[in-house]
Amino acid sequence: MIGGVCGGLAEYFDVDPTLVRLIAVLLIFTAGGGVLAYLVLWIIIPENPNQ
Repeated sequence: MIGGVCGGLAEYFDVDPTLVRLIAVLLIFTAGGGVLAYLVLWIIIPENPNQ
């Protein structure tokens, strides 16, 4: 919910945002690379102009 990355990915893939957020949390705590991936996606994914 910080950068809207999980919500944006969920909207793009037409999946429940809660599921994407849970996967992101699991990646952060298990591999540690989830933090880096989240930051990169936050930079790469454009903002939603409809909001």
